[in-house]
Amino acid sequence: MPAVDLDAYLDRIAWTGSREPTLATLAGVLRAHVRRIPFENLDVLLGRGIDLDLGALQRKLVCARRGGYCFEHATLFAAALEALGFAPVRHSARVVLVLPRTEVPRTHMFLTIALPEGTFVLDPGFGGLAPDRPVPLADAAPASGATHWMAHDGAYWVLKARTGDKIVDCWATTLEVDNASDFAVANYYTSTHPASAFRNRLMLRAFAGDARVSVMNRSVTIADGTASRTHELADRAALRALLAEHFGFDLPEAETIPVPSIEEWR
Repeated sequence: MPAVDLDAYLDRIAWTGSREPTLATLAGVLRAHVRRIPFENLDVLLGRGIDLDLGALQRKLVCARRGGYCFEHATLFAAALEALGFAPVRHSARVVLVLPRTEVPRTHMFLTIALPEGTFVLDPGFGGLAPDRPVPLADAAPASGATHWMAHDGAYWVLKARTGDKIVDCWATTLEVDNASDFAVANYYTSTHPASAFRNRLMLRAFAGDARVSVMNRSVTIADGTASRTHELADRAALRALLAEHFGFDLPEAETIPVPSIEEWR
């Protein structure tokens, strides 16, 4: 696998801080990554397949300034962290936002890193619920104001998130160390199987200044501080315009993109 172009990656996320492998650097680079590289499943809907080769990821997420989903984010982020001197460990998880863990496959990728301050969970590719800071891998009451924390449940660790006035279980993992081939299999299922949510729904998230822009099918929510506003995309041309305005790239193919769960766009 080719080495990551660290300078180009750090320029992409606008990180000009320390490159020392410390917790402060880790927290800063993670926040910069989440805020600068959007979450999106456009290539999945376009039937292009998702290439996890590091060179392909650099061309897409760094050079073309596109976004991606969990396997793309975590693979690129792990390579950048290794170039900075960290030792990330790659894991998979079962997403439990809708169904219990007994009914879902391991189709999510995240990382852990052991530092002198403890072991931390890093998950830049979890869409609108992605934590923008390292989450301590500790079964303890969440710190005051925490938006994400880990909890032990039998043999599993569960990522919990506070969203509005609710607390949700995001995903569950046994923290096994996974191989690149495991992610290749999960990525193929997630990007090609007819039942995969990524094949049936448009899912996007980006930051535009201080505002978070989230898209689920035609519904667009722009949250800025405590205020938020929601509207519906009128058509695919409006989607293309939204990408150019808030996501930082133009994608002409967005005007023909199929979204099976949006009947009006067929």
